[in-house]
Amino acid sequence: MFEAAELGHKIDKETFRQEVPKLRAALLDVQYDVLQKKEFPVVILISGVDGSGKGETINLLYSWMDPRHISTLAFSEPSDEEAARPVMWRYWRALPAKGKVGIFAGSWYSQPIADRITGNMRKAELDERLDDINRFEAMLVNEGALVLKFWFHLSKDAQKQRLKALEKDPRTAWRVTKESYDRLKTYDKLQEVAGHVLRVTNTAKAPWIIVEGTDDAYRSLTVGRIVLDAMKRRLQQPVPQVPVAPPIVQAIDGRNVLSELDLTQKLAKKDYESQLAKYQSRLSELVRDPRFTGKHSLVLVFEGADAAGKGGSIRRLGAAMDARQYQIIPIAAPTEEERAQPYLWRFWRHLPRTGRVAIFDRSWYGRVLVERVEGFCSEADWLRAYAEINDFEHQMAGAGCIVIKFWLQISAEEQLSRFKERQDTEFKRFKITDEDWRNREQWDAYVDAVCDMVDRTSTGLAPWTLVEANDKNFARVKVLKTVCERIEAALDGEGKKKS
Repeated sequence: MFEAAELGHKIDKETFRQEVPKLRAALLDVQYDVLQKKEFPVVILISGVDGSGKGETINLLYSWMDPRHISTLAFSEPSDEEAARPVMWRYWRALPAKGKVGIFAGSWYSQPIADRITGNMRKAELDERLDDINRFEAMLVNEGALVLKFWFHLSKDAQKQRLKALEKDPRTAWRVTKESYDRLKTYDKLQEVAGHVLRVTNTAKAPWIIVEGTDDAYRSLTVGRIVLDAMKRRLQQPVPQVPVAPPIVQAIDGRNVLSELDLTQKLAKKDYESQLAKYQSRLSELVRDPRFTGKHSLVLVFEGADAAGKGGSIRRLGAAMDARQYQIIPIAAPTEEERAQPYLWRFWRHLPRTGRVAIFDRSWYGRVLVERVEGFCSEADWLRAYAEINDFEHQMAGAGCIVIKFWLQISAEEQLSRFKERQDTEFKRFKITDEDWRNREQWDAYVDAVCDMVDRTSTGLAPWTLVEANDKNFARVKVLKTVCERIEAALDGEGKKKS
């Protein structure tokens, strides 16, 4: 895989001197076109062996382009805050907005490569991580991002010579450390691991570009031209909108997961009060259990028909926990900042650290519900969202997060009754809007969307719990009981793993 990067590619100084002014001018022009249109971000990954010119290339791009619209992110060992969340959390937070350029010096590839070289990661674990990365990069490209992945290569002899040359020059000696020579000793292992990583992640959406790092002029001119050409092409090509999943065919007998719910279930006031106290007490103990606070976090997702009682259920949950331990995240229309990022970005940023709880009042399922029904996104966007959401929740669960999702369902008649009550009660009027009335007109379309959502995203790691919510008492107790049972199952599972 690296043979073409060991041919001794060179550019003479005169050619380099003549080409650079034209390249710089063209790069600035295309950068400002990207910035003005704000249609997509540019994500540049700089990876490779020590001494191959990674840092020099980043500095060069800063000098050739407008540095005010470029950000460079360098990642080393995860901080305590990062280690307490899913692996990809810190990379999601660092993504550039549309119109901007983000350079990743040490990216989502660095840690798995290092862990595999040192033996801290089995090959099966590495391949699983690479699958996650492939899906992540496919999502970025589907969202419109231009992803450029550079691997700077040196032969073993060339790397040794390069390190010595850098060490002799007082201006660059600081770049060579004991760790640089330690990594030279593992050169063969790096090539083996990197070769595998590059092969597995060399996809059509985000291919690798291998550049020989021996000659500074050749490396710089090559990278500059590739970045220029890629940005030009991306400006001229719209994002392909290709559905990735066929719509679900409705059952011919008209039955579905919502129509089969028994909405007549009720809980008497006396039973409600005793069970409410029972499960709130239980939940309070569970979220303070060292087995939870030391290894787990909790994400609660509340979706449901308008006026189904999400707020009331959330308040009963909050009453059982220390307010410092949980956060309620109300989800409305995305802000301008959020629209400049991939769809799931605004949800990744709110994921709780170990020992904490995040309660989402509406969630990432808006894409396959309101955005689908109201036409706020394309069919291709909401069809591919199912797989992206499943992957998102899989990564949460893999990091120890307990994901519990509720859909609260009421009948159309009960909804109308609650709408009228809100309208006629002064302190409840804020709960009813013109949009709520308009949504009622699309009841059947929302039923179809909900049934598709449950079918496609109710997984073993993050199943949906459908709550019969015509009776508020019944619904609130069912929610609390489900949360307690799911946490207990997770904690019991930890015990079984140890045994």
